[in-house]
Amino acid sequence: MNRKPSLLFCIALSLLYWVANTAWAGPPLLCHPFQVQGQPSLPWGAGWNQPDARFDLRQLGARTQALLGADTPVIARMETLRRAAIYASADARALTELSDRLEARIAAATTPQARALALFDAGYFDETLEDVVRLQGYDMPGIGRVDATALRRVAARQNGALRIDEAIALRREPALHFAAALVASAHQRDAARQRHARLARVGAGGDPLLLRNLGQIASL
Repeated sequence: MNRKPSLLFCIALSLLYWVANTAWAGPPLLCHPFQVQGQPSLPWGAGWNQPDARFDLRQLGARTQALLGADTPVIARMETLRRAAIYASADARALTELSDRLEARIAAATTPQARALALFDAGYFDETLEDVVRLQGYDMPGIGRVDATALRRVAARQNGALRIDEAIALRREPALHFAAALVASAHQRDAARQRHARLARVGAGGDPLLLRNLGQIASL
């Protein structure tokens, strides 16, 4: 059976989704939620910038860590970390605790695959925090109150983009290149953005969640 038409159809759907959901341009890791097709994530409200007001921030670290298991797809990890960054940006204690948990997972990793995911999670979280900081300078809807001092302090601890590159070296997965393309776009690193976007597209056929989200790098 020829599967090429279905692949092209999925790519077309992802492009349509991207067009429908990018009426404004904003920080790329933050403003466009990822389609996770029922994969579990943190509770959320109706829009990209509307967390669930009932969520107890004291649970953020433990619940986020529980959602980042070894079998969690990369795209689902990205959406959980996007939500976690928005929640944490308003509370220095929750932010520091979650960051410390992600750092500890790197030290505790005992296999290359586990280390790759731990590096990715910590790096992508740091990069998303940087997008929260960038958002404060955009003329567009925000996410409410943020602790900018705590955000900058935690985000400055490590180079998130470098950690994502280290993760890719250990685990060559197209969805990791997708994430790296978005990070490179946030930093306006054109060569890296184009390279990672190309590698994400080339390998997307084996990852249904990546296919559904390819539209986010349609112009990269």
